[in-house]
Amino acid sequence: MELTRPGTLVRWLDRHGLARLGIGLAARRGDAQARLFFDPAIRDDPYPFYREVREAGALVRGRLMWSTTRHDAVVAVLRGEAFSSDPGSLPAPGPLAVLRRLGRSGRPIGPADPPSMLVVDPPAHTRYRRLVAKVFTPRAIEGLRPRIERHASALLDDLSPDAAGTVEVIGRYASLLPLTVIAEILGVPQHLRQRFLAWGEAATPTLDLGLTLREYRAAEAAIGQLNGWLRGHFARLRADPGDDLLSRLVHLDSDGERLTEEELLALAGLLLVAGFETTVNLLGTGIHLLIRHPDQLAALRGRPDGWANAVEEILRYDSPAQTTARYCLADTEVVGVRVRAGEVVVPMMGGANRDPAVFADPDRFDVTRANARDHLSFSSGVHYCLGAALARLEGQLGLRAFFERYPDAALAGEPHRRPTRVLRGYDQLPVRLRP
Repeated sequence: MELTRPGTLVRWLDRHGLARLGIGLAARRGDAQARLFFDPAIRDDPYPFYREVREAGALVRGRLMWSTTRHDAVVAVLRGEAFSSDPGSLPAPGPLAVLRRLGRSGRPIGPADPPSMLVVDPPAHTRYRRLVAKVFTPRAIEGLRPRIERHASALLDDLSPDAAGTVEVIGRYASLLPLTVIAEILGVPQHLRQRFLAWGEAATPTLDLGLTLREYRAAEAAIGQLNGWLRGHFARLRADPGDDLLSRLVHLDSDGERLTEEELLALAGLLLVAGFETTVNLLGTGIHLLIRHPDQLAALRGRPDGWANAVEEILRYDSPAQTTARYCLADTEVVGVRVRAGEVVVPMMGGANRDPAVFADPDRFDVTRANARDHLSFSSGVHYCLGAALARLEGQLGLRAFFERYPDAALAGEPHRRPTRVLRGYDQLPVRLRP
């Protein structure tokens, strides 16, 4: 039996174990919102649940937190100055404060750990974003277009269906395209890319709340391995920089300000998870939706300019990022509802993207929807996704290339959902390829 290190156990209790216990108790006492975290039916299809929350009110109070799926309320929370993205920003009772102090020693730095931009607030967040924006420019992203097109074409060339003409497109295409791109951004050697895929997939569940100890232990071990490799990689890039964005970040010196080793670890881990997992889900969901809606695919044939809006509608209709959390630092109002300091609000972007007050007939998938880009799948406010432009570009080029090569692709079995809840997508999608 594998032993759990004391530090890992302490961090699990702080971040997941106590929350898992509290949410489980709330669910057993009839708290409807607690179902979000454990009910597999909601994981598989959260949209009826989101509708219930929206119909219950602008913000709905549960035993442990507020929830909202109204578009205006989600925007207000995501942009509100009274709200923090850092779960450590709220005062912790004595025992929990002790757990947090004990857990800091020797912790690996993952995508949901400070100083990751996901969980820090201004002014630190402002500094990180300003420094990264000097390298992650629109021009640099657009410069990746030819590479993305070449990679998509090469991966499609390598698709080899089985005897029945089927292929599992998540593992063979939807995951490999963003993995190849993000690996180039990070300067990862070709022979290590599958290992990066495994590290990224193992780290992703840490974005959820209420992991089991076994799940958390596996994720932390993978993050620790990734940290170890990255530290050596930074040293190599300092001595011999390459033609990649991470090399530029390692050497970035803006007015005497540089990213520290911990900040580089957090940023590289975030780029891996956000730049890879989000796009895998976008591509997999897009392939599934367009196969299931042949009328919408037909509307895109012969219209290369239509793919940009199609990607926005895919993001709106079935968002790769479904929920987040914000922590109230001072008494405030959100769309007329009083929220007090110390309370937690869960903005459900996936639900806001189906708000009928913003999107007409929101449960209909329509690649020509005029306001599809009003979705909140990339968040809003200061935490608006830094990699949104890259995800959009990969989505447009990857989906267009797939359906130009296989316009009559058909489902060859039931797809399988990822077990995660914050990030939503497929880990298996069998497709029959018919050129």
